[in-house]
Amino acid sequence: MVKKSKVAINNGALKLRRLGIDTYRENVVYLHRECEVYRTEGFQALSKVKICADSRHILAVLNVVDDDSIVAPGELGLSEEAYVKLGLSEGRLVNIEHAEPPESMNAVRRKIAGERLTQEDFRHIIGDITDKRYSKTEISAFLVASGQTDMDRDEVLFLTRAMLESGEQLDWNESLVADKHCIGGVPGNRTSMLVVPIVAAHGMLIPKTSSRAITSPAGTADTMEVLANVELDIKKLHDIVRKHRACLAWGGTAELSPADDIMIAVERPLGIDSLGQMVASILSKKLSAGSTHLVIDIPVGATAKVRFMRQAQRLRKLFEFVGDQLGIHLEVIITDGRQPVGSGIGPVLEARDVMQVLQNSPEAPSDLRQKSLRLAGRVLEFDPDVRGGKGFEIARDILDSGRALEMMNTIIEAQGVQCESFELGQLTHEVLSPADGVVINIDNLHIAQIARFAGAPMDKGAGVDLFKKLGDKVNKGELLYRIHAVFPSDFSFSLALCERDSGYLIGNEDQIPRAFVEF
Repeated sequence: MVKKSKVAINNGALKLRRLGIDTYRENVVYLHRECEVYRTEGFQALSKVKICADSRHILAVLNVVDDDSIVAPGELGLSEEAYVKLGLSEGRLVNIEHAEPPESMNAVRRKIAGERLTQEDFRHIIGDITDKRYSKTEISAFLVASGQTDMDRDEVLFLTRAMLESGEQLDWNESLVADKHCIGGVPGNRTSMLVVPIVAAHGMLIPKTSSRAITSPAGTADTMEVLANVELDIKKLHDIVRKHRACLAWGGTAELSPADDIMIAVERPLGIDSLGQMVASILSKKLSAGSTHLVIDIPVGATAKVRFMRQAQRLRKLFEFVGDQLGIHLEVIITDGRQPVGSGIGPVLEARDVMQVLQNSPEAPSDLRQKSLRLAGRVLEFDPDVRGGKGFEIARDILDSGRALEMMNTIIEAQGVQCESFELGQLTHEVLSPADGVVINIDNLHIAQIARFAGAPMDKGAGVDLFKKLGDKVNKGELLYRIHAVFPSDFSFSLALCERDSGYLIGNEDQIPRAFVEF
């Protein structure tokens, strides 16, 4: 039986207790049901509360417990996120009070009803999200409302500007600060990890900050973390870029567009990533990082994030409109999104592919190499000394000469070589071709889901290793791909998923879908 007791408290003050609970970018506090403060102040579970001590305070979501071993009456338990944000040691006396509800929720309710919001509405919403005045439930309401009612282009501009203003903004005092970004939707597309060292080896400034995966099996930050530390504070990031002309870092710890990282923490489990929010997320991060010139990759394919050419053209115009209004030079390129890029899907496998390309290994995936060179070439052509059409040749020379590999190693050492060794998952399952023929379709979404079910990106060694790509001839029983998992439960989930549908279609060569590309 759970012991229940009452403990006298000092003028409503509670003793701080660190609980070591990861609540992922949300402040959460814990109060015993028999605590006098809980009883007298009329708190309820999931209430928003304010924790105060001296001149410090945080806003948090309240959870109520009945077990003294978690938190006793007279104590206030803090999640890891809340404990770090408050910045006080265990045992300190703190006060808890009701938090004022965020006024900007009125604007969210109007958006739910289908109304158009103003610049000030978005500023207030993003300001409250950044200040942790919103619970994850309230953030979800905003994301779903602004996604489902389809923000117009001015609203996307307003949201982007509000997110940009919510955090730090870097200024490199240079007229050309380059960057490249893919909107996602195609597994294994780790071109940024090749474009950055190529462009930096040419001498251009390219401070690459990336988000972690939202709905994919790995983001650039997740994959780079296999090789190096990606959690850099502003000062370290600035020092590395000034010295080496580049970085490959996670934007979260640098506090660049912090509202974006908070919203991504909600988008990930919901699996949502609307086009308007995506444009705001990408451009706010790039402008925060001080970028002046940006290449955006929009893959188009039947199972990519963007499935039709008309949708890609609409998205391009939206990027160009917002970019023009905010003063960043944009080039939007439409690429082949019919299948995964490279051979590996999942952080360890994708890092392997990147290093094989940099090392000019004969085993390197040729599609990843070619796409990266073409994107790097377009970035290099921002340089006024590079003639149009010559970028690809320069990028290829930098890669073939080993200068890109040397630059990548320099970036890894500057950010800090990854101390932890991430091994490829030892639980494996091989998926074989059911018939003779040609690979005519690879379902990006399904293959990505199999990799996620296997544990990626949380388990960096989990994922899918591809052995056949679109147009490859196969014989019945020939290996199509191999699943890697770290934990048995994840392995079972991914196995069940691929047994229902392998994600591959075998047929005749004339059934291969046409590609939409602009290279």
